[in-house]
Order: sequence, then C-alpha cells, then structure tokens
Amino acid sequence: MRITQLALIIALTLSACHSEPNTAQADSSQKITAPTNQVKLSSEIEWEQLNPARGDQSPKAGTVWGDRKGEVATGFLAEFVDGFSSPPHIHNVTYRAVVISGLVHNDDPEAAKMWMPSGSFWTQPAGEAHITAVKGTKNVAYVEIDSGPYLVQPIEEAHDNGERPINIDATNIVWTSASENGVKKAYLWGDPENKEVYGMFIKLPAGYAGEIKSDGSVFRAVIIQGEAKYSMPGKSEAMALDPGSTFSSEGKSVHSISAPSESLIYIRTNGEIEN
Repeated sequence: MRITQLALIIALTLSACHSEPNTAQADSSQKITAPTNQVKLSSEIEWEQLNPARGDQSPKAGTVWGDRKGEVATGFLAEFVDGFSSPPHIHNVTYRAVVISGLVHNDDPEAAKMWMPSGSFWTQPAGEAHITAVKGTKNVAYVEIDSGPYLVQPIEEAHDNGERPINIDATNIVWTSASENGVKKAYLWGDPENKEVYGMFIKLPAGYAGEIKSDGSVFRAVIIQGEAKYSMPGKSEAMALDPGSTFSSEGKSVHSISAPSESLIYIRTNGEIEN
C-alpha cells in the first residue's frame, strides 16, 4: 500500500527503541570536554550475504552500526542487483528503511509495483508477508531495527502483529520551513516531544557550513544523498562522507559539517537537534 503525507502522523505511533537509553542530557550549553564523535565511511563497511540460504541470489548486507545478528538496535545497508525480486517472505522483527539509490518496491505479494526513489521511507511490520523488488544499476537501502536478530522466515509463519506498513515516496515527505541557514527537517517516526528515540531527515542546502548539535544520549546519522564534509574534533582535515557513510556520538555532542551540494541525512536520536 502507498500512504501519502498522512503517513508521517501515523508513523509517530511506531515504537521507539528499547535497547538504547532514552534519557537526554539537559544542559546543551555545557562544554564538551571528551567528544565521543565517531565516523564510519561507506568504504569501511564489510559486506556479507543478507540471506545466506539463497546463495548467490542473496542481497548483500553491510553493518553500519550495532549487530544485525545480535539482540541490539542496528542499522545496516542492503544492496540488491538490478532486477532483484524476492519470493514472498516475512521477518521476525519490524524494520524501517530509507532508499539510498535505485528504485525499491516493498509491498504485499499481489500488489502492483510502486517504485520508491532515493529519499523514500518505508516500514515493514514483523510477521507480514511481502516481497521486495528493485531496479537500477545500483540499488541500496539503509535498514534499521530496534532489536535483533534480523531474520528472513518463510511465508508459512506469517502473522499479524497489529502494525501496518508505511510507504512514503520521496515526493510525499513533509518538510518544515527552511531555517535561517536554509536547513529543512522532516520527522519520520517516534516521539521527539518526549525525548524518546525517533527518526528524522535533515536537508542541508548546497554551500552549507555549520554545526549539528545534539543533547541526546543517542545520535546516529547516515548520509542518504549528496556528499558532506565532516570535521572530527581535534583534527584539521575534513573527511568526505558519501551516501552510506555515518557519523555518531553518545551524550551531548557537536558535529561540524559542510555540504558542497544539497545533502540529505537520516538521523536517529532521542534529543533535540539544533543546526
């Protein structure tokens, strides 16, 4: 099914992560004496088969953070060959995902193809039968779970867990008005008002140079579109982050970043974001 702008309201009911701390640190003006900033480049990601049972037909998976095979919250990249189409299947856990490149269709086995481009967002409830198909020379999505392990299971084990899937095309993302420095935000899931873990997009305009500040105990950011230059505290040379690269921190943090071209970043946090 395809849900338009109203899906953002519905998405706020999705459960927040229980395996990460929910307490945000309050004093955003306190000096950061021991930065916890970390960066992982897309070139540093190690790939393996997402579903080994399918052999060479399996998509590839590369962990961005967490442990896809463990019981913790995790983010990973999934890469598919052009024309890939899965058989009907289910997953043991609910996941949410963002299209990074290519076109993705994720829906009921009998649904007509509705191709989501880069910057689109979808969720897949645990236990619900579906297929995933892609087309394009390079097809990559960022996938996120609140607890693992992430398993592919047969359709015979399908069940209704009470959740409903959400598919939001990139053209239906609802953006806030641009800030003074041209930055826009879009809230995708979770409850930012109560400082619980939630997910959002931020869009940096071409030529942006500034800071992303977080007062939460959880902060993970993944480049979806464009290229950002990231300055690590204590280092003079900025690192180039392409789609699939990530930067993260624990506790109160400041991230110095610039965007030579318009850039889209997905952020998972439980604190207030300033930029």
